[in-house]
Amino acid sequence: MSGGEIAWIIAAVAFLIIALAIAIIAVRVSGVTKEVKGTVAETNKTLNTINGELGILTKEVEGLLAKSNTLLQDVNGKVAAIDPVFTAIGELGESVSDLNQSTRNLTERVAHGAKNGAKATVAARMSAKAFSMLTKKKHNDQ
Repeated sequence: MSGGEIAWIIAAVAFLIIALAIAIIAVRVSGVTKEVKGTVAETNKTLNTINGELGILTKEVEGLLAKSNTLLQDVNGKVAAIDPVFTAIGELGESVSDLNQSTRNLTERVAHGAKNGAKATVAARMSAKAFSMLTKKKHNDQ
């Protein structure tokens, strides 16, 4: 065999190896493509299911929000109705506090008046005793 024939055989073997490598790569890419195709099909199926249920879920959420708004309006109305009660209770507390202060002031006045009354009683008794002594002395002098 000549050098040209050997070169052709080497080139043919190299071409065969390259062709086999391309074929192996094509088979593997084909397998991956089938898997991707299956995954995309499942994803589309899942998205269709989600889109179908999303409409139902959206309607339920809208209904729930409407009920929540109604409930909140009801609570706000009841709080507005109760607010004057708390205001009245606060004013009642202030009135009771004022009454307690007035009672303390009256008690202090009565106690102070009792002290002054005791002083006046002692002064009256001493005056009566002095007057009786003066009367006796005049009586005795006469």
